[in-house]
Amino acid sequence: MSTNPARVALRGVDRTFGTHTVLHEVDIEIEPGEVVALLGSSGSGKSTLLRLIAGLDRPTDGRIEIDGEPVRGVDPRCAMVFQEPRLLPWRSLAANVAFGLPAGTERAKGSAAVRHWLDVVGLGEFGNHRPRQVSGGMAQRAGLARALARRPGVLLLDEPLASLDALTRLRMQDLLDAVQQEAGTTTVLVTHDVEEAVILADRVLVLRADATGAAGIAATYDVTIPKPRDRGDPRITVLRDRLLDELGVPRRASAIEEEATAW
Repeated sequence: MSTNPARVALRGVDRTFGTHTVLHEVDIEIEPGEVVALLGSSGSGKSTLLRLIAGLDRPTDGRIEIDGEPVRGVDPRCAMVFQEPRLLPWRSLAANVAFGLPAGTERAKGSAAVRHWLDVVGLGEFGNHRPRQVSGGMAQRAGLARALARRPGVLLLDEPLASLDALTRLRMQDLLDAVQQEAGTTTVLVTHDVEEAVILADRVLVLRADATGAAGIAATYDVTIPKPRDRGDPRITVLRDRLLDELGVPRRASAIEEEATAW
């Protein structure tokens, strides 16, 4: 049940709130099926950019297109996953996933789609559970399945793993990678985790604000390491360190380097 991945284009996009410009002259081209990660400090406009693509907000200037058609209002070609699962607590996981099905979906096809996406995210045996009966990671997986059930051309992920513990987060990164390859949908991921961006993305865009506070695309990094990626691959470490430098984050010496210095 793959989706039809869409092409996304932002052309000269500005977003101003009152007298404050958050985004200025943003130009991005995202190919169908591509995974793009957005990195930047807090307040650099990453989540605003996602909301603009989804049609949850409108640019002050510029144009946003999906498959060459302008985004006007909430766009059904997009599905969004937030930091919290935002499941309906009185519905089962299966019913929550069904809530994401396109309007007019036939009952039999809808039931098959719900079973399929629950299986893909590893929740096939938990469809009858309520959100309160499962862990946070499982609830987030159900939220991902609900988004994919919409068969979106564009999947927008706004720090979907930020609230998870470290081990669950690593497992969810692997799941996201596998699910994206299964679905094939164009994906835009906002994250503060540099290594997460390198593990999941085909391309990493760094947003940086200028002296006025208006952010734009400061740097682009292509990630050509074949997927699935091994976290122990030295190329991952090299690119992660380059991105940390780009973001102005000081790198601590490794434990081995610290021990050598101590001796």
